[in-house]
Amino acid sequence: MKRLKCNMALVSLVGLFVVLPAMAAQDSQMDRRKAAEANAQLAIAYMSQGDMTTARDKIEKALEQDSHTATTQLAAGFVYDRLGEDKKAQEHFEEALKLSRDDPSVQNSYASFLCLKGDSKKGEELLVQAAKNPLNRAPAVAYANAGRCARSAGRLPEAETYFRQALSYNADQPDVLFQMAQIQFELGDNLQARAFLERYASNAPISAASLWLGYRIESALGETQQATMYADRIRKDFPMSSEMSALREAERAPQ
Repeated sequence: MKRLKCNMALVSLVGLFVVLPAMAAQDSQMDRRKAAEANAQLAIAYMSQGDMTTARDKIEKALEQDSHTATTQLAAGFVYDRLGEDKKAQEHFEEALKLSRDDPSVQNSYASFLCLKGDSKKGEELLVQAAKNPLNRAPAVAYANAGRCARSAGRLPEAETYFRQALSYNADQPDVLFQMAQIQFELGDNLQARAFLERYASNAPISAASLWLGYRIESALGETQQATMYADRIRKDFPMSSEMSALREAERAPQ
């Protein structure tokens, strides 16, 4: 009986020695993951301050510590994109998406990168996925980004569709309203352009760009008095702007 108790105690002791290293390994892995995520956050912070040397050091350290989290891979994508290393940035964005395929922030970030680099079709597809993602609390942002992506590629009808979808979630987004005013003006629908610009003006401060757009819309509609009011505001409030230069050229052009 004593021998049996002894054997059972020995088995328990051996089991303890097996479990303890496994627990220690798990703790170590968790510590490395936390350290990696902390360094990834520091990399983004240094990047936002313009210190790209330290940002690179921090993200490389984070990848050494644990490269198997979407947070670290996404941060690496941002840092290498800012450094102009497009191929490396894309690899990290793709890896982030593999690690967290249903994360709308990862979808949105990678898609925005693709759009900026000229792959608008793939970018738009990913942005639409992000917008329709049930986990996405801000689908309007994804649709607005899809609109910008399509517009930068010169596809105005698709851009208009995406922007209207964005406005269906939030009707008072100043940037989207301004984009819609520009698109309607470019498509020749000046009454719609005016309407969107008026909605924009109700939700955002007056800018040189909005005054210049207003001047062109009213000129196209033949509303000389309204166009003059926009021109006067540009002269008064934004005399050194590029819009002021454009206004001078427009006024010198033969009517």
